[in-house]
Amino acid sequence: MGAIISTSRTPDVLREIGARLKTLRLRQNLRVKDLASRAGVGARTIDRMEAGHSVGTDKLVRVMRGLGRLQAFEAFIPLPEPSPYEIERLRGKLRQRASRRT
Repeated sequence: MGAIISTSRTPDVLREIGARLKTLRLRQNLRVKDLASRAGVGARTIDRMEAGHSVGTDKLVRVMRGLGRLQAFEAFIPLPEPSPYEIERLRGKLRQRASRRT
């Protein structure tokens, strides 16, 4: 398996994703038809993914769920962090001076 870098061509990225999915499947000792059944997709879809062909995002999500790896999308597409402007706006007004003690 190789690395996926910013200069990788799309077909190369798809082949690498397919190879990684196949490795995950085999490590779980799953046959193609078993994973297809778990994921709710056809065995042909699994074969196509592992061969590096393009499939719909919905099928990728189903297969990742079938492999028990759906949480990998958190690292792949993390929640956006608030911008400095949003942080300041959410923080509210900052105190400028202390109140009088009586």
